This record gives sequence, structure tokens and C-alpha cells, in this order.
Amino acid sequence: MGTRGHRSEVAVTMDRYAGRAVRRSIGGRLTHPLVMHRTGGEAVRAVASVATLALLALAAFSSLGRAQSSRRDTALLARVTPSTILGSLVTTASGDTIEDKRNADAGVGESSFDASALAASVRAMADSLARSGAPIPTFRSRADSLTSIRTYIAASNARDLRIVISLNDRKLWALIGPDTLLRAQVAVSTDETLEYAGRTWRFETPRGIRTVLAKRERPVWSPPDWHYAETAREHSLKLASMGPGRTPLSDGRWLETRNGIVGVVDPDTREFAALPTDEHIIFDSTLFIPPVGSVNRRIEGQLGHHMLDTGNGFLLHGTPYKASIGTAATHGCIRLRDSDIEWLYEMVPVGTKIYIY
Repeated sequence: MGTRGHRSEVAVTMDRYAGRAVRRSIGGRLTHPLVMHRTGGEAVRAVASVATLALLALAAFSSLGRAQSSRRDTALLARVTPSTILGSLVTTASGDTIEDKRNADAGVGESSFDASALAASVRAMADSLARSGAPIPTFRSRADSLTSIRTYIAASNARDLRIVISLNDRKLWALIGPDTLLRAQVAVSTDETLEYAGRTWRFETPRGIRTVLAKRERPVWSPPDWHYAETAREHSLKLASMGPGRTPLSDGRWLETRNGIVGVVDPDTREFAALPTDEHIIFDSTLFIPPVGSVNRRIEGQLGHHMLDTGNGFLLHGTPYKASIGTAATHGCIRLRDSDIEWLYEMVPVGTKIYIY
């Protein structure tokens, strides 16, 4: 949403086309999402010897090789280095804290473990991953794939607090250094194209590095033109934009904006009749797009309770459509569950980098 939101559901009554606005259902959007159950594995913390690590690596790669997995697991953006092999292997889960990490590095609270049992657990987890049918990475172009790789590398090398989003996995992580502070499923763009009334819109989430420019609580959505184009196409209406002055109608009246509200002016009495702000403006079988900034172009509730703005209409925000999380359902924005976007709103300051690969 932002510039990219959800498809609207509008109740249009045919006998009202000729001269009255038609009520729209603010709470409804036409989406047909697949219900994806949220899954999350528990990470294992262990201090292992070189021999034990070799055993685990052999077990994991053996299972993953049989599965012919099409992608690497990017959940923690972890890279194996010589120091990892010679030292200790520590993987953090979403509930881990930075202090826990320091304690583990210092050998505080270490406990013994059964290497064979751990190897069997890794093997079983790999087999389960293979059966789950992980999504195959898709890219819009060669340039898009190169941007994805560069962004992934930049996110891996960064150490400051950052948000990382995988479009192929439809997942988001909040990281600081190697530590994972938040892990969440998200909804991403449909990558569809809308063509209507001589205009074209492409709905895609851009890959690359962005910045949190602003945060808002109880955000109000100002729909882009494509929102009205979708509604007009759905109900076979013509589409027209209101100008800064008068917008003439076929019966001699005209549409006009006064004090931020769109209304109809009678040419004889010059009387201004404000139109309801929760209705689409439809006259002469034409849907008129309200001016930007007018009350008629404000919709509450579609962005959830919190929102992070990265500019150019691209937002991270909540949604009333919970079933869409984990699917390709948006017009470009990133949707999150209420609890996840609230965490980001509270914990992520303005200026934080967002890596989308």
C-alpha cells in the first residue's frame, strides 16, 4: 500500500450512476490470499569442536544435497568463516539478547550436549525443509537479480541496527551485528501490471537499500490513482481526475472542492452541497478521482496501527487482512502483522537502513 495498498471492494448501485455518489466499503478489499501458517524454528546454541562441526556439516549437506535444494537458507544472513570453524558456532534466535551472545562467547552458562543427537536433529530439519518445497528465487530481470545480490552482501557486511527483507522468502529480520532481534513473515507485491484509461501501473516491491524517513501511528491512507483505476475497471466505469477548479457534469452542475471537501454546485442557486467523504464520486457513469489532500481522498484503517515510511509512497505497515501475510498480495508495500510492525515502530529509529533483496 502506501503507494501500494489493497484492492478495494465497492458496492455500486446502478441506478445511482446518473447523479449521485456511490458508497464504498472502506473495510473491504478484494484479495484472494492463500492462508500461510506462520512457522518458526528454534535455533540451537552450541560450542563445538572442529570434529563435531565437521560431523554436523556432513549431516546437513548430505540431506540438503539429496533434496537438491534450489536456494540457500538466508534466515540469519550468516556466513561461515575460518574463525567460525576454529572457534565457536553461535546462532541466535529471535528471543536471544545481545547479552546472551556475549555470555556465550565468554563461555558463560555453557552446557554439554550430545553431538550425535544434534547431528540427527540437523539432518531431520534439513529433510523437513526439503519436503516443504521452499520457494524458487524469482527475479524480474538480470539487473534485478544483480541488485538482489549486492543488497544481500551489503546487509551481510553491515553491523548497525538494520531491517533486512527477502522478497523470495517473504520474510523480514531486524538485525544488529550478527544478532537477530525480530523475525517476521510479510506480504510482498504481486508484481502485476494494471492498464486502464490509457495509463499503466506496475505493482512491485523494489529491491535495494532504503532508509526509514518517518514513522506514524494510526496512519491514514491517501490512495494513489491506481486505486480508483482498479475500482473503475471492476465496475466498467470511465475514469476522470478532478482539476483544481470546476469539474463540469453533463447536467450543467459541476464538482468543486471547498475547505478540503468535494461537493456539487448548482448553477442556478450557486449552492454548494458537500458529498459524503466515505463514498466514491460517481456521476455520468464516471468515477472521479478526488484531489490530493482532500478529505475525500483519505481512508482510515487500511495501513493498520503503525507505519514506517521510506519515501516515494513505499511503506512498511500493518493490515486488517491478516491472511495475506506470507503471500504476494500488495501493490508494492510490505505488510506485517500488528505485533511485528508495532515492534519496528517502537524499536527502529528514523534513519535506519532497510535492505531488500
